[in-house]
Amino acid sequence: MADDQGITRRGLLRDGAVAGAGLAVAAEAAAAPPKDRPSELPRVPRRRLGRTGEDIPILLFGGAIDLKPRNDPRMKEAFEHGLNYFDAAALYGDRNGSCERAVGRFIKEVGDRDKLWITTKSHLHDLRGFAATLDQALDRLDTSYIDMFFLHGLEDPGFLTPALAEYVAEQKAAGRIRHFGFSCHSARVVELLHAAAERPWVEAVMFRYNFQRYGDEDLNRAIDTAYEAGVGLIAMKTQASSVSFKDTWSEHVGIGKWNRFQAVLKAVWADPRITAAISHMDTLPKLRQNIAAALDPGSLGATEWDTLDRYAGASRHLSCDGCDHLCNPAVDAPVRIGDTLRYLTYHESYREPEKARRLFALLPEPARRAAAEADFRGAERACPHGVEVSRHMRRAAELLG
Repeated sequence: MADDQGITRRGLLRDGAVAGAGLAVAAEAAAAPPKDRPSELPRVPRRRLGRTGEDIPILLFGGAIDLKPRNDPRMKEAFEHGLNYFDAAALYGDRNGSCERAVGRFIKEVGDRDKLWITTKSHLHDLRGFAATLDQALDRLDTSYIDMFFLHGLEDPGFLTPALAEYVAEQKAAGRIRHFGFSCHSARVVELLHAAAERPWVEAVMFRYNFQRYGDEDLNRAIDTAYEAGVGLIAMKTQASSVSFKDTWSEHVGIGKWNRFQAVLKAVWADPRITAAISHMDTLPKLRQNIAAALDPGSLGATEWDTLDRYAGASRHLSCDGCDHLCNPAVDAPVRIGDTLRYLTYHESYREPEKARRLFALLPEPARRAAAEADFRGAERACPHGVEVSRHMRRAAELLG
C-alpha cells in the first residue's frame, strides 16, 4: 500500500480519487450538528482522530498567537463555526502561561467544559518535567482535565519510554488527561511517525506537512504506516516557511478561486489520512478565509494542483525544514539555523516582528552573533534543498538583532 500511495499520491488526488471524502465528511457533519453549535450557523466538517475514536473539526485553532486575556473575538467566532479544538502550549504567548490562561478564561466564557477540546503541550520531555508541566497546565487552564496532552516539538523517540506510557495510563485513569500524543517539527518526522505507529498508547501526532512534501516517498510511507496503525494525524506548518519570501510567492497570490493560503489547506484536506490542519489565525480575516475554505465541499481542480506544483518547485529552495542535525554541524560556530530561520518566517510571513525579535533574543548570545558572522558555506552544501542559508541568516541577524 505504501508504494501505491507514495510519490503518485498527488496524481491520485488530482484525478479526484478521494474527492468524495470531503463531501461525505461535510454531509455527515450537517446531518449530526454538535450539541454546542447554534443550528443557524454553518459548521466546519469533522473527521475521526485515529485511535482516540473521537471526531474533531478539520480546521483547528492554533494558540501560538497573542490571545486576548478575555473575550477574544477570534476564539468566539471560531467556536461559533464548530472550531471547538483549541491548541495551546506552555511556551505560547509570553512564555509565562498567557496562552493557557487565556484559553482557561475562554472555557469559563463558554460555560460548559465538555463543549471544548483543549490540547496543550509540555516542552519538557523527561518524565519529571512532563509531570510538572501537566500540573502547571491544569492550574493555568483552571480545568480538571485536558483532552490531549502532547510532548511539544519531540525530536528524539527515545523519550517515548515504558515509564512515560505507565504515567500516561495513570493520568488517564485519574481523569486528568483523556488522550496523549506529540508534535514534531524537525527533519525526523519520518522516524517519529514510525515510532508512534509502534506504540498503541500514542494516539495522535501533529507534524510538519505541506504542499512541498506531497511527493516525498519516505514521508508518505511513514504517514501510511501511522494511519494504518490508527494514529490520528494533524498537519501543521502547512504553508511552508517559503511564503516568507515575497519575490517567489507574489505570482501565486491566487490559485483558482482560492488565495494561496486557502488552496494549501484544501490540498491537505484532500488527503484522507489527515484528520485536520492546525492554523495560525491571528486576525479575523484569516480566520474567516480559512473557515470559508473548510466549509466549501469543493475540491481543487487539475489546474489548481498544477499551480501548487509550480509554487512548490519555485519555493522549495527557500524552505527550511529544520534539519539542524545536517546543517548546524557543518558550521564552525554555535549556530541555531533552524530556529533562526523559523523566527525570520514569523517576522515576514506571519507579520509578527515583535514576537520574532523576542524569540531571537532568547537564543544564546553566541548563536545570535554567529548568524551575522559565521561562514555558512558548509551548511549550504549540507542542505538537501539548496537553501541559501548564508543570505537568510544574514537577513535574520539584520532584521531581528
